[in-house]
Amino acid sequence: MRILMVCTEKLPVPPVLGGAIQTYISGILAHVSQFHDITVLGISDSALPEQETIHGVHYVRVPGKIFEIYRENVVRYVAANKFDLIHIFNRPRLVLPVRQAAPDAKITLSMHNDMFQPEKIDPEEAAAAIAEVAYIVTVSDYIGNVIRSLYPQASPKLRTIYSGVDSERFLPGNHPKMQKIRDDIRRAHGLENKTVILFAGRLSRNKGVDKLLLALPELAKKFKNLALVIVGSNWFSENDMTDYVAYVRALAKRMPVPIVTTGFVAPNEIQNWFAAADLFVCTSQWQEPLARVHYEAMAAGLPIVTTARGGNPEVIVANENGLIVENPGDPSDFADKIAQILSNPSWMRRMGEKGRQLAVSMYNWERVASELLEVWEQAEKTEQAAVSEEQAAGMTIEPLKEDATEQLNLPTPKADAKENVHSKENAAASSDKTKKGKAKKERAASMEDNQQTAKQKEAAAERTKSAKSAPAPKQNQIVRHTKSFTITSGNQQTLDSSPKTHWNRNQAQAKHDSKHFTIASSH
Repeated sequence: MRILMVCTEKLPVPPVLGGAIQTYISGILAHVSQFHDITVLGISDSALPEQETIHGVHYVRVPGKIFEIYRENVVRYVAANKFDLIHIFNRPRLVLPVRQAAPDAKITLSMHNDMFQPEKIDPEEAAAAIAEVAYIVTVSDYIGNVIRSLYPQASPKLRTIYSGVDSERFLPGNHPKMQKIRDDIRRAHGLENKTVILFAGRLSRNKGVDKLLLALPELAKKFKNLALVIVGSNWFSENDMTDYVAYVRALAKRMPVPIVTTGFVAPNEIQNWFAAADLFVCTSQWQEPLARVHYEAMAAGLPIVTTARGGNPEVIVANENGLIVENPGDPSDFADKIAQILSNPSWMRRMGEKGRQLAVSMYNWERVASELLEVWEQAEKTEQAAVSEEQAAGMTIEPLKEDATEQLNLPTPKADAKENVHSKENAAASSDKTKKGKAKKERAASMEDNQQTAKQKEAAAERTKSAKSAPAPKQNQIVRHTKSFTITSGNQQTLDSSPKTHWNRNQAQAKHDSKHFTIASSH
């Protein structure tokens, strides 16, 4: 198949600036490109050409950063090129515009965050997008369950495919390839003979590294020679000073153990810091989809302490490759779990070995690619959903303004603004609302069924009474009546006496000439 992978507007591919989605895409390309003709569409970057082909994979890069601009460039590219299947990453709001530009292509969707929340996509548009896609791949059960709670009709299309890691790049510190690197880093930062705890992630309040810092005084009373390494900046390649970064630094100066802060580390060097560490701690306070640092820590042979937030616990086999902090807001809970591991060195070593084993056997890119290939093959066999005329009218995109590229210089929101903490209460409230509505409909349907059954019984009794007194009927020829099927939006087949054709671009153009659609600003 000719397959187009549509990335987000945030970061370029390959992941020269980092990014979980960009790393995911790069990780599977070597495998999926063996079976299909792959084009990767993403945003432009000064370090990368607008188009290139590497190992048979075509890269096309268009102006982005701002969702509305990126969306229109995506639509233009899709309309000018033909693909059998289009796989969209983490942007359900691209589904309908892409459907408009590619009415015959199969569409699949990968979800790395809970972008189906009502504050990120209008529920009506979300439902229409779900109807248009053949499958929705999620990086964790947590993400799938959030979508299911909001849109139960998505359930048959949801499939969890856990991410992967390059276990040849992320290696344990005692591996022959990493021993010198480990020793050099530890010597350069005064970490010889230290037990090094590693945090790697963005420095933002919802990532919560301050909770780990506040746990250190209690740990320092029990263990000598502890040290903490904090890898990361406020937002990927940015090293801006924010209120939270200043708070973390102020806390670090008061701690009784050495603390090394690296700032942003290039993606091709990050594995060295994992090799230099002895224990990995994820302190996420928000409902995180499933941070990919867990896979990297496992590959590096590090025992893990993580939080019971979002999908993070899904890759932890309790007491085998890590421990889970149930109350991430309490620093003493971190201190307790870390102390349990540090106080038993042989158990700590076995946990690291178990993590490495899981990374190699389960969380490798070949497995991820294989499962995604299955999804694509199944999608190829699904009936093509058609877009209704009403949806086609609603999806009309206004032409890109000539001065739109100037908007590329607009500042992007800071990390804290990007990371909305999505509480369980929101999902639960939405779920309750859905359940109540469903129960109400079921009760109404049940009452209607009972009434209909009573009427049917009365009619049957009347027919029996009449039949007993009527002459025997003549033998009639059995005639089978057939009606044509029309495929409608949502992959649902409905009986229709007047066959319709699929929506096409000519019809869309007619709607385009008469109606316009305003899409809310990006999240």
